[in-house]
Amino acid sequence: MKRRQFLAGTAGAAFSGGVICPSIVRAASATTLKFVPYADLALLDPLVSAFVTRNHVMMVFDTLFALDSSGAAQPQMLAGYTTSADGKTWTLTLRDNMWFHDGTPVLGRDVVASLHRWAIRDAYGQALMAATAELSAPSDKQVVFRLNRPFPLLPQALAKPTNLMAAIMPERLTATPPGALTEMVGSGPYRFLADQRVPGARNVYAKFDKYSPRGGVASFCAGPRITHFDRIEWLTTPDPSTQAAALQAGEVDWVEQPVMDLVPTLRKDSNLRVEVVETTGLIGCLRFNHLHPPFNNPAIRQAAMRAVNQREFMEAVAGEAAPGVINDHVGFFAPSSAYASDAGLENLSTHPDLAALKEQVRAAGYNGEKVVFLGAADVPRITAICQVGADMLSKIGLNVDYVSTDWGTVVQRTTRTQPIDQGGWSIFGSMWGGLDWDNPAGDAALRGNGMNAWFGWPTAPKLEALRDQWLHTTDPAALKSIAADIQRQAFIDVPCLPVGLYYQPVAYRRDLTDMQKGLILFTGIKRA
Repeated sequence: MKRRQFLAGTAGAAFSGGVICPSIVRAASATTLKFVPYADLALLDPLVSAFVTRNHVMMVFDTLFALDSSGAAQPQMLAGYTTSADGKTWTLTLRDNMWFHDGTPVLGRDVVASLHRWAIRDAYGQALMAATAELSAPSDKQVVFRLNRPFPLLPQALAKPTNLMAAIMPERLTATPPGALTEMVGSGPYRFLADQRVPGARNVYAKFDKYSPRGGVASFCAGPRITHFDRIEWLTTPDPSTQAAALQAGEVDWVEQPVMDLVPTLRKDSNLRVEVVETTGLIGCLRFNHLHPPFNNPAIRQAAMRAVNQREFMEAVAGEAAPGVINDHVGFFAPSSAYASDAGLENLSTHPDLAALKEQVRAAGYNGEKVVFLGAADVPRITAICQVGADMLSKIGLNVDYVSTDWGTVVQRTTRTQPIDQGGWSIFGSMWGGLDWDNPAGDAALRGNGMNAWFGWPTAPKLEALRDQWLHTTDPAALKSIAADIQRQAFIDVPCLPVGLYYQPVAYRRDLTDMQKGLILFTGIKRA
C-alpha cells in the first residue's frame, strides 16, 4: 500500500467520528501556552498506556525519583534515601512542603498506596513488587521497602517517565481500578481543570501555586520543574492542515506531531522551529490479542511477523524521508538501548515471500476467522502503520475487518477481553517511545505474564523466565547476552510486531525557548 492512498483521506476521517474542532483564538498571552496534542486526551488515568496520557500525567503528577539527561535516577519527591548493607532495605524520606492539588499534604501512606496501584499494571512495578516482602510507611515522611532479595534497579523503576509511571496520588484515589481514574489530584506543577474540559476538543491546566520545586539544576525529568506559564490549553485539532495553518498564523504555540508531509513547508517558515524532541524515536508496533483466534495460534503470529517489511511501514509514516529519519532494522529493543542487537532479525525481510506465508497460515489451521483490526483515524502515523498492516495480513490470507475509529476509542476497546462477536478485537497498532523499549524490566510489550500483561495478554513462560534471569543478573556482559536471548525468544513467541522506527519532529513558535529534549515536557519552556 502506498502512502498517498491513505493520506488523501486522513483529514476527512479525522472529523467523521464527531470530533469537535475548537475555535482557536490567537495565542498572544505571555502567560498562556496553546498546545495541539497528537490526539484527544480520552483517558486520564496514569495507568493508561498512551503518549497523550503520559504527557498529561507528567504535568499533573510527580514521582519519587526522576531520570536525568544521563539516564541516572535522581531523588525527586525525596529529600534522600538509604540502603542497608545487604541491599534489602531501602528507606526513602519525603521532602518537606509537598502538597496535593486538593490541599492535603503528601504523606508516606499516599506513596505506599500509589505504588501498590501502579505495580498492578506496570511491568517494572511488577518486577519490583515481586522482590518486595513488605512496603510500609512507618511515618508521614518515610517509606520503607523490605526486599526478599536485592533489587538495585529500584530507583530506575520509580523514576521511569514513560508508560506507565509511578505517579503519586492521594491514598483515597488508589482504590480506583487501573485505567478508570477520572479525578485528577496529583502534586505536580500543574492542576487539571476538569470543569473546563471539552472531550474531543480542549483540556486545560493551571499552574499549581503550592508546588515546591526541588533544588539543583534541571536535567531532563530530574531537578527543579519550573513553570513559566499560568495556563496551558491543549486544543485537539485532528486535521493536519488545520494544525499547521493555526501554528503559522500564531493562533497556537506548539504542534506536537505535525504530519510528515507538511514538515518541509513548516521548516521554511522563519517564525517556527521544527526539531526532534523525542530523541530516542517512535517505534511502530502491531499488537495481537492472544486470547482468541486466530492470533492465539503462534504459527499464525509467526507468519504475520515474517510478512513485515519495516521499510514499507516507515515510508508509509514518513515518506521516502532523508537518511536518518527512519530505521527499518528494529527488534524488541530501541536502537538507542544498550540491549539492542541483531538477534532474531533474520526473521524480517525487505522482500517477504507472501505466497509462502499464505500457505503457512493455511497449514497452521486458519479457518477464516475474522480479524478485527483497530485503526486510529485521527493519528496519521498510527493510521499509516495500521493500513499497511491490514493490507499485509490480507495478502497472507487473513480475513481482515478494518475498523477505523478515533484513538480514544481504540484505547478503550483494547481493554476488552471478550471475543470479537462481543465487542472484542484481534489486533491494533500503536507507537512506543524508545525509552519504553529500553530494557527488559520496563518493556511492557515483552511481558508474557498472561492476564497481568499489557493488552493482548500473551502467556509466554520462556520470555518470563529469561526476564527473571535478567533481573537477577548484575554482570553487564551477561545482561546483554540475556537480552539477546530475550529478543530471539520474542521472535518465536511474537507478543507483538515491531514495524520500524522514525523520528517525529515537533513544530513550535520561535518565541518559545528552552524546550527540553527527550520527552514532551511543559516545565522549563518559556516565552522570550
